Amino acid sequence: MPSSPDPDADVSPDTETRTKQWSASEVGKTVLSAAHCRRIVQSLAWLVASVFVVDTVAAANGLTLSKGPRDTLAIPRWLYLTTGGATIGASALLASFVTDRTFVRDVHSWSRALPTVEQWWEPMTWLTRGLGVGALALAVYLGFTGPELPTASFPILLAFTGLRAGLPIATYLVGNAWPLLNPWRTIATVLPAGFREYPRWLHRWPAVAGLLALVWAEVIFPVSTVPSTLATGIVLYSTMTIAGALLFGPASWFDNADPLSVLFGLYGAVAPIQRHNGTLRVTPPGSGLRNSDVVSDTSDVAFIVALIWELTYSGFITTSAGATAIESLVGIAPFEVVNVETRAIAVYTLLFLCGYAVFLCAYWYAGRVSRRSTDTYVTVRTIGFRFAPPLLAIAAGYHLAHYAGLFVSLSPALATALAAPLSPPANPSVLSVPSWFEGLSIAAVLVGHLLSIWVTHAVAYDVFSSRLVAIRSQYPFVAVMIGYTMISLWILSLPGATPPYLP
Repeated sequence: MPSSPDPDADVSPDTETRTKQWSASEVGKTVLSAAHCRRIVQSLAWLVASVFVVDTVAAANGLTLSKGPRDTLAIPRWLYLTTGGATIGASALLASFVTDRTFVRDVHSWSRALPTVEQWWEPMTWLTRGLGVGALALAVYLGFTGPELPTASFPILLAFTGLRAGLPIATYLVGNAWPLLNPWRTIATVLPAGFREYPRWLHRWPAVAGLLALVWAEVIFPVSTVPSTLATGIVLYSTMTIAGALLFGPASWFDNADPLSVLFGLYGAVAPIQRHNGTLRVTPPGSGLRNSDVVSDTSDVAFIVALIWELTYSGFITTSAGATAIESLVGIAPFEVVNVETRAIAVYTLLFLCGYAVFLCAYWYAGRVSRRSTDTYVTVRTIGFRFAPPLLAIAAGYHLAHYAGLFVSLSPALATALAAPLSPPANPSVLSVPSWFEGLSIAAVLVGHLLSIWVTHAVAYDVFSSRLVAIRSQYPFVAVMIGYTMISLWILSLPGATPPYLP
């Protein structure tokens, strides 16, 4: 056996120098190799997650709606739903292997400035604002005087194909242009305003109530089929919005109380194009959701959960299962002396409010479980605030799944209405969405959840200093996300139906 070196033996200066140089070189190579290994493992983990999603979507394409009933599945529905939920769980498990804080921070902090032409910015701003005000005036006028056919009605196409479907898609896929298009803000900025200070204790609760009221009115009243009803609603909304903006000032009102402005502002945080210090910058999708200033109050959390629930609710009541549930509840509802239409409105309203309460309580319960399981000093309130923004990626995926087909189908009619609003065609063009488009809806749901999982992972590393605690803190929220995923995929697998008892 070789003898061990004598610690008392003399070492020449040259030998010592060479030893130090060799050690430093080998250590550097070792560190570099470890860093490369981490990058390779991280890349492979997300590659596996991507393959998992592709397999799920490919399986879904075999079971989605073509021209026949959507409940005719090529595989059992329980397997389809389990696969979707397992995809989210597997992605969360794979994300937990990404423990390099520097890598996570670098991914979310990467950005590149877009070239802008400053001399054109102000003219384009006023042109966009003028188009918004003109569109509002035309929508009200043509709502009362224009054609009654929904696919030829300028206000219906503008409100539902443009504002309800197209503009949110553009917002979370590209960037938020609503502050420029907002006609009510443009009107309020040229009038004397700010007579009273906005009450700080209200936060964004008026926006939460406004969003719920808009969704409820969309379900109960025929605003999507009767132009005059929609025009009346636009007048009422315009009156309240302009009055509030003049009373409290445009900045305070549209940042806190206006539901549309808050909606587009939150969806804009998902977009890859962000405005920072007067410049437009390209960032990774969802990187804005990591910022701690996205949610600063309980009302912000309530608004984000309302975005998820209203899309779930709107999708459910337009399925055969939803129609059957509504008919059953109306049949067993008390106060039989009341006519069936009134009982139906009560059932729709209670289902809407109770479902929202369940979704909201599930989220806060996840925050409570997260704090209890990690035994951390961070409060439930803080955990709830920081983990709420990633839900916006889920809301964006839900919205794309529910409204992409509508937007594509009615986009020719919308383009015709915008080009010639005063002379609508007798037979507007409507596209037929291909059967494979349903696969894109399922993919949108899954991609939205995967993005939410990744942002949740990054947020956890911002909130908690311990890696183990950061990973464990995500589990309750991942469980809620799996529940959201399976509910949404279940709704997408059901055949469509007309909501009963509604005009």
